[in-house]
Amino acid sequence: MTTSIKRLPRRMPGWAKVLTAVVVVLVVMFAGIRLSLLPGLRDFFGTETHDRSGPALLRSIQDMSRYEAASGNFQVVVDLEKDAKYLPDALRGTRTLYVGAGTVDAYVDLGQVGDKDVTVDADRTSAALRLPHAALGTPALDPDRSYAVSKQRGLLDRLGDLFSDNPNGEQAVQKLAARHIGDAAKDSELTARAETNTTAMLQGLLRSLGFEEVRVTYGT
Repeated sequence: MTTSIKRLPRRMPGWAKVLTAVVVVLVVMFAGIRLSLLPGLRDFFGTETHDRSGPALLRSIQDMSRYEAASGNFQVVVDLEKDAKYLPDALRGTRTLYVGAGTVDAYVDLGQVGDKDVTVDADRTSAALRLPHAALGTPALDPDRSYAVSKQRGLLDRLGDLFSDNPNGEQAVQKLAARHIGDAAKDSELTARAETNTTAMLQGLLRSLGFEEVRVTYGT
């Protein structure tokens, strides 16, 4: 008579469970610190910085006809969060709190002024100028005053940073900060201030040339 013996599933030994838990903890810690010890090791061995950049080449020259009449300083706090579908934030997702500081210039393009836009009386004592409305330049972030307050990343994102050529890139929040600063400039009185300053500049210049009355208007 043959007796069948059922084999019970082998349980993972206690030491294997402990080893697995240790490995998981080490992976999380390694991803969290993101090799923060490496700068200390580099300082221990000593580092040197060599600038082997080539000379800057002048590619083109453009004649400017803009009168930069005003400049606004702006600051915005960007809170950018990216989530992954069907995955918890602790596993996959990023959230960056970024302070962006920059400037926007307002200018009047004097190159658009034609002969019909300037009127001078026969005695050369009165002048009338019609200028285009002031416009806004491109927002420019100041890297010395812009910085990331906090960065939160899921485990997979932290592991990805270890193998990325540009870990913790801030390009997305920088673009968003520049866009918000540009929108704030549009809602500000920056262009009105630029037109006021341009008017004062032209009136002072023409009066120094002998004109007693100088009238400046804006529009097509």
